[in-house]
Amino acid sequence: MSKEELENQYSPSRWVVRLGAEEALRTYSQIGNEATKRAQATGRNLLDVPYGDGEGEKLDIYFPEAVSEALPFLVFFHGGYWQSGSKDSSAFMVGPLTAQGVAVVIVAYDIAPKAPTLCTGTLDQMVDQVTQSIVFVQKEYPGNQGIYLCGHSAGAHLAAMMLLANWTKRGVTPNLKGFFLVSGIYDLEPVTHTSENAPLLTTLEDAQRNSPQWRLKTSPAQPVDPACRVLVTVGQHDSPEFHRQSREFYQTLRRGGWKASFEELHDVDHFEILWNLTQKDYVLTQGLPWWCSG
Repeated sequence: MSKEELENQYSPSRWVVRLGAEEALRTYSQIGNEATKRAQATGRNLLDVPYGDGEGEKLDIYFPEAVSEALPFLVFFHGGYWQSGSKDSSAFMVGPLTAQGVAVVIVAYDIAPKAPTLCTGTLDQMVDQVTQSIVFVQKEYPGNQGIYLCGHSAGAHLAAMMLLANWTKRGVTPNLKGFFLVSGIYDLEPVTHTSENAPLLTTLEDAQRNSPQWRLKTSPAQPVDPACRVLVTVGQHDSPEFHRQSREFYQTLRRGGWKASFEELHDVDHFEILWNLTQKDYVLTQGLPWWCSG
């Protein structure tokens, strides 16, 4: 595939069908901001909780009305090609999920411009931070009914990397019950040939080390909990490369013995697939509470 075609395939805003690219991005940001403000206004939350020592290592926790340590926790990692996005505009699903008894954690991590820009390892840092955040949730709420990881786009990549995490090294094994991966990238090598790699400075070696697809194919990891489920989803109007990445990752998981399923969501693009989570009657919003209690 030519560099120009890769650029096109890995530019999600070029594939939106109802809005122009810039309007889609503005709408996505606006809906995220409004959903986060509503979630924060309830007062049933802990904001900017540090999970590490770094300035950017903070998370927000949103609770249902009936607060208990024995809750299912959905932990969300935002997208933005590892170089944009924020927890402060990513609480899309908080209202519908907390209304149905699920606690939601929105995690911040150091996106590329804030990370050291003249050395490699930026992605390694993000993966490490995401790992720290999960350890923190488990230690703070050891009686949880399950931790479910959810990520969108680049966030789905970071969530998927947790399939490979060395929890023994961290001194705690989180009660991971499921992964919900939305329109993600699981093989980073194609992205290294696009303009999205300019802030990341990702080499081929970096890409392979941080590609769950490549690592699970070359060194298969067995599920710690055979009952742990992985749902890989992609929007109908995502680009063909996003479709390929999602389907191939699902197939790799199945071959590796993971309890994985795949779903293409009808008539949504890369951004609608997430912002629709603000709606209580959206298919994913309705399914997530069941998924987090199964």
